[in-house]
Amino acid sequence: MLVMPRCRCARRRARSAVFCHALRPGGGHSFGADRCRPVQSARLTSSIEHLEPFMFMPRRLPDGAYADLVTPFRNGEVDHAGLVSLIDWQIQSGMSGLVVCGENSEAYNLNDDERIAVIRTAVEAANGIVPVLVGTGSNCTRSTLDLTLKAKALGADAALLVTPYYSKPTQKGLFAHFQTVAEAVDFPMVIVNAPARSAVDITPDLAEKLARLSSVIGLVDCTGDIARPAQLSAACRVRMHCYSGHERTALAFALAGGHGAFSLAANIAPRQVAAMHNAFRYGNSAAARMLQDRLLPLFAALELEHPIAAAKLGLSVILGLSPELRLPLTPVGIETELQMRAALTLLGTVSAKTSAKAS
Repeated sequence: MLVMPRCRCARRRARSAVFCHALRPGGGHSFGADRCRPVQSARLTSSIEHLEPFMFMPRRLPDGAYADLVTPFRNGEVDHAGLVSLIDWQIQSGMSGLVVCGENSEAYNLNDDERIAVIRTAVEAANGIVPVLVGTGSNCTRSTLDLTLKAKALGADAALLVTPYYSKPTQKGLFAHFQTVAEAVDFPMVIVNAPARSAVDITPDLAEKLARLSSVIGLVDCTGDIARPAQLSAACRVRMHCYSGHERTALAFALAGGHGAFSLAANIAPRQVAAMHNAFRYGNSAAARMLQDRLLPLFAALELEHPIAAAKLGLSVILGLSPELRLPLTPVGIETELQMRAALTLLGTVSAKTSAKAS
C-alpha cells in the first residue's frame, strides 16, 4: 500500500514520480506543477532524433477508469461532506483518477464560488493519491482560459476542456480556441469531444494537430465510434492518449487502442468499472467482458432518462446521498428507479431484499 507524505509539496513530488514518464522537447516540465530537467546531451539527442515522436513522451495520466463525478446537493447547497464521501469511495475502489466540474457535474448550475469550493474540496480529499481533473471548458475562449488558470491555482492536476458548444466553430476555430489556452497556461489539458452536446466534432486531422500542442495530453471521445483511436497515427497516440466517454463501447474502444474511459457509471459502481478496465489492461479479456456484461443493465438504466438524475438516484440508494438536482434537471420516474435498483442488485451493491423494500 502506497503511503503518501503529509507535506503537500512532498505529495506532489511523489505523485510526479508515479505519473511522469518523460518530457517533450523543450517542455521542461513534468506532470502537475513539478519541474524536471530536460535531456541535455546533444549526442544522445542526435542519435535518436528520427525516433522523436515516440521517444519523447508527454506528461501523462494513468491508464484506466476515471470517475466523472456528480456534484451532490443537499437542501439547495453543495454537499461537501457527501462529495468527500464519494471521493473516498472512488479511491478505495481503484479509480485511476477523478473529474469534478465535468460533463456530469451540473457545472452549469454552479456559481463561481461554488466551483472554487468544489475544486478545493476534491483536491484536498484526493490528497495526491489520484489525479484530479477539473472541467474548465466553455463556449467562450476567454472564460475557458480564466477557469483553467483557477483550476491550476487551486492545485488540480489537469484541465478537462469540452469543445465550445452552441457557437459551432469551424475546425480552424476549434484549433485556435485550444491553442490559445494551451499557449497561455502551462498546465496539462485533456480535450473532450462530445458532438452530441456541443454540435461540433474533432476530426482525426484536427486531433493530430492538437496532439502537437505541448499542454494537450489526452482526448476523451464521447461519440461511441470505436474506430477513432485507430484513425490516429502512432505518433499522435503516443503524444495524446485517447479515452472513451461512452459507457457501452468503452471496452471495444480500448481494444482499438484507447487508454481507458471517463465514466458516469463509476459514480455508482466504481469497483466494477475499475476492475473491468484493469482486467483488460493486464490481458484478461475474458474477465473484462464478463464485467462488462454485468454492467450493461446499469448502463441501460442511466440512459432511460437524464443520466445525471439516474446516477444521483443510484448514489442515494448506495451511499445515502441526496438525489437532489437543480433545475432544469428533474428527478427520474418510477420505471427508471425500478430498473436502476434492479441493476444495482445484479451488481451486488444492494441486496434484493433492501431493493424490494425500498421500492
